[in-house]
Amino acid sequence: MEVKYVQEKLKEMYFKKDSERGVYATFTWLVEEIGELAEALLSNNKDSIEEELADVIAWAFSIANLANIDVEEALRKKYKL
Repeated sequence: MEVKYVQEKLKEMYFKKDSERGVYATFTWLVEEIGELAEALLSNNKDSIEEELADVIAWAFSIANLANIDVEEALRKKYKL
């Protein structure tokens, strides 16, 4: 699965709601999910870690979509991929 594909699919599913919510409220949801990931890591429950990690990534993509950032290109630039 390619990064660009994931970003586009998440945009199709959530962009309208994310736009209505706004970038700052969407960021707040990301922070909440990071907290849930921290709890999952402390519990060392692999299923929970997977679920929360996926949530964190999805919310990060939502912010990228609201900011009109191509995540694949950002990763390529940052890490010289």
